[in-house]
Amino acid sequence: METSRETDIRRAFDTARKSITAYGALSVLGLLAVIAVAGSGHMVNGFMWVRAVLLPVVALVVHRVVVSASRGSRRAFERLRGLAVVMPIAIIGVDVIPGVCPPWYALMQVVCMVPVIRVAFLTRGAALRAACAKAG
Repeated sequence: METSRETDIRRAFDTARKSITAYGALSVLGLLAVIAVAGSGHMVNGFMWVRAVLLPVVALVVHRVVVSASRGSRRAFERLRGLAVVMPIAIIGVDVIPGVCPPWYALMQVVCMVPVIRVAFLTRGAALRAACAKAG
């Protein structure tokens, strides 16, 4: 029988997995938006293309990390904690540099990062800190 602590850990990892899945879906929508904008004859720079293609791939990798962490891998958990903090800072930070991308694209990237920010908070919450201590 599952204890209350184990239930909290499982729920937190389920939420993290769903959040990364949402990030992946939003990233795919971002790629489709770039394709649509380019298809309509508007300017899409190389940075936008690379980022739009890369971020859904990154979502798959991060999803695998979440799954590994939920199965008890302390190393995967530590990676997840780091990625969930670094990714939003790096992605949003680059987007606010003037001239890198248009405002609509920067806003879209911020929306894509909201689920990742949620994971950053989850991995620092009591339930997943307990899971990390248990795995250690």
